Amino acid sequence: MPRSTHPYLLSNLRGKYFYLYLFLDIFSRKIVGFNVFDEQNAEHAASVVSSAHRAENCCEGDVTLHSDNGGPMKGSTMLAMLQMLGIVPSFSRPSVSDDNPFSESLFKTLKYCPQYPSKPFCSEQEALTWVAKFVDWYNNIHQHSGINFVTPAARHQGLDREILSNRILVYEKAKQKNPIRWSRQTRNWMRIDEVYLNPKHTDRKTA
Repeated sequence: MPRSTHPYLLSNLRGKYFYLYLFLDIFSRKIVGFNVFDEQNAEHAASVVSSAHRAENCCEGDVTLHSDNGGPMKGSTMLAMLQMLGIVPSFSRPSVSDDNPFSESLFKTLKYCPQYPSKPFCSEQEALTWVAKFVDWYNNIHQHSGINFVTPAARHQGLDREILSNRILVYEKAKQKNPIRWSRQTRNWMRIDEVYLNPKHTDRKTA
């Protein structure tokens, strides 16, 4: 189940922002689609989700898209695109602040990572270039704590099974070699096979 977000990126013109449209697969935590625009509208959202759907080679009915209740995500152009692609729309509940935890966490990582520019962006292209570098780092280098410290790209490709299995073996061998060092069980490197949209509501499971 992808989630969408479109945080504001500060420009060098007072009162003006660039808008990041971003889609995240919550199972793997991989960013599967993104773009930056100088305005918010449903047409931009529709173009990004269409590109992501094509790049991920999704089939009709495979995807549910959860997003906030903003105009770009509920506009007629966006809803028509979702219907055409066979994507089921889902929206955050009104007045529920934690109904978008994956997107909020990602946005925080983006805005507070050491690489985030200290000065505002001068242009839409400059903002997009930086975001593209961030996405490459996040997907392919960043070892995400929520998926047991593998990269989102590795998990998205199913490579995390072997990675985590190897870690279990390494830790068990280390414990056997020096058991005094280990007063408890080794770290749990078992694969996380189920991800919930909101852990407090287990009926909303995604896989």
